[in-house]
Amino acid sequence: MRQRDIFWFWLPLFASWLLMTAEGPIISAAVNRLPNEVIMLAAQGIVISLSVTIESPIINMLATSTALVKDRRSFLLLRTFTLHWMILLTAVSLLLAFTPLFDLVVLEWMAVPANVAEWVRPGMRIMTLWSAAIAWRRFLQGVLIHFKQTRQVAWGTAVRLATSGGAVIVLATWSGWPGVIIAGTAWMAGVLAEALYATLAVRPLLKTTLGPDSPPADGPPLTYRELFWFHLPLAGTSLLILLAQPLVAFSLARLDQPTLSLAAWPLVFQIMLMTRATAFALPEVVIALTDGQKSFRPIRRFSLTLATINTLFMTLFVLTPLAGLYLFGVQDAEREVGELVRAGLPLFIPLPGVTVLISWLRGLLIKQRVTSIVNAGMAVNLAITAAILLAGVWQRWPGINTAALALTAAAAVEFLFLWWRAQMTILDFRLRPDRHQSEGLPILDFRLNPKSKI
Repeated sequence: MRQRDIFWFWLPLFASWLLMTAEGPIISAAVNRLPNEVIMLAAQGIVISLSVTIESPIINMLATSTALVKDRRSFLLLRTFTLHWMILLTAVSLLLAFTPLFDLVVLEWMAVPANVAEWVRPGMRIMTLWSAAIAWRRFLQGVLIHFKQTRQVAWGTAVRLATSGGAVIVLATWSGWPGVIIAGTAWMAGVLAEALYATLAVRPLLKTTLGPDSPPADGPPLTYRELFWFHLPLAGTSLLILLAQPLVAFSLARLDQPTLSLAAWPLVFQIMLMTRATAFALPEVVIALTDGQKSFRPIRRFSLTLATINTLFMTLFVLTPLAGLYLFGVQDAEREVGELVRAGLPLFIPLPGVTVLISWLRGLLIKQRVTSIVNAGMAVNLAITAAILLAGVWQRWPGINTAALALTAAAAVEFLFLWWRAQMTILDFRLRPDRHQSEGLPILDFRLNPKSKI
């Protein structure tokens, strides 16, 4: 397997993630140019944090669909499974947006300032169908990835970005609505458009490869029980990942300058999403392309190259005027908010590279169907995050710096945990001669365990 082959398979998925992560900065840039921008940006950050937390059980539907949809029967089974999640998560969204549960979660548990919380509620009501739309499009995108149609995934995200970007520009220019209402409407319009595109994109497969007369895949048919227990650890992993966002907001609300810190956090979060887009596209590549020893080393090399590039780019962005140009030029951030962001960014430098390595190991473990290890790794991550945030609240550390330290340290520990568990399940170590040294001294190398099912 050549590096270029992996690259061209990965590129549309990376483009999809990059376009998706560009959506937040575009919407924030519009909100920053509207009245009462600090309050609106803070409210928008809480709305997104809560929305992605509710959707977390179906974020990894992409990996589940990529790994398990192999014929028409498995497609129909996963479609039913996805519909069940859509109904459940929509009910949770309705409860949070329209019942006293909102006051309990936002005002009491998260301690969001009242002047921010009053704008969070209408934002959450607009986002009621967010989780359902995300579940549906990620299920279908996984099908497209499994059948090597990654370009369709990228085109779907382009449709989403064009829809949400167009909506926010039109509404910010002519509607006169508050910023958080404009932002929520744009987010919702974009994800609905992407779900519709995915529905249309998968239709040709339903007439051919997944058609009524298509042959079944080899092996015993997938059952709902097997599907549930395969996905459950991945759902738990996503929930733990996204719980970090409201956990950070919970901590920022209790540290110095809570409103400014809550307004700064969406900008930090968006930067970290964009710089980690290379990593987010990787697990499905590993799942789809890994096929024994012949593919292991090329994919490992590709992952290490991505990790190096990510780290170099993040270092360049943080330690040069690029960060200031983005914050004060592109985003038009308030001076105090922008300076809070810049103060915390150096602590994030290792995070994008480490995330690539985590994504590579997650892909291998999911391919091996040991999803419980992936879930355990994220539990370790969340525990470290919570411990450092708690220490920050106790010691009154600066808010954004505390969040940066917590997330970066937690990612490093998760990587070490997954690496350790991978050695016990899917990786073997051996000594081999170093062909790059004239002495031919042996060095430590690792490869797939012959007993693994990858």
